[in-house]
Amino acid sequence: MSDIALVTGGNRGLGREVCRQLSQRGYTVLLTARSEDAARDAAQAVGAVPLRLDVTDPASIAAAAQQVEQTYGRLDVLINSAAITYDTWQRAATADLAVVHEAAETNLYGPWRMVQALLPLLRKSAHPRIVNVSSEAASLASMGAGTPAYNTTKVALNALTRMLAAELRPDHILVNSICPGWVATDMGGPGGRPVSEGAAGIVWAATLPDNGPTGGFFRDGHPLPW
Repeated sequence: MSDIALVTGGNRGLGREVCRQLSQRGYTVLLTARSEDAARDAAQAVGAVPLRLDVTDPASIAAAAQQVEQTYGRLDVLINSAAITYDTWQRAATADLAVVHEAAETNLYGPWRMVQALLPLLRKSAHPRIVNVSSEAASLASMGAGTPAYNTTKVALNALTRMLAAELRPDHILVNSICPGWVATDMGGPGGRPVSEGAAGIVWAATLPDNGPTGGFFRDGHPLPW
């Protein structure tokens, strides 16, 4: 059986391109989206398998995990790509905390829920990988004002990466955060790098060798400052 990869937020942008690239490498790719129709249409376009999944809904995650277990019996790669709310209109001093809370449900708690639900299946893999799609905007070394919901939730996601990497090292599960760079997606807007280039760094982390890094923050395979 080919390696099994599950990608959240796979119906558009970076997630969809990651699915396409992994499928071309021979992976069985589970392309997930909140809408069953969106998952099906995107999966047909990139050679993936559609799977309905809402990362903010524990019941939806549990159902998806059960389906993966029944169909494949394991999971080799989990890519947490789903993200929302690039809130350029906000400042931390005046931010609407309801917007921050909503962002955290997808950007932080979504990946956290996914790892907890799918960890038993990842432990059945010979070379398990967890990839959290982050952003250099979450680097404390260069952080300034603005986008408080997005930035703080991605900082927290990076912290989760570090903790999981340490805790799961005995299980030989490699866990890394990846910045795809400024990419010309619906969220990133026009002017960014091609989606294929941003996705390539995510695929790099998903396909690391067994002696590859864990607990790192990378863009295009090069370390970034936390």
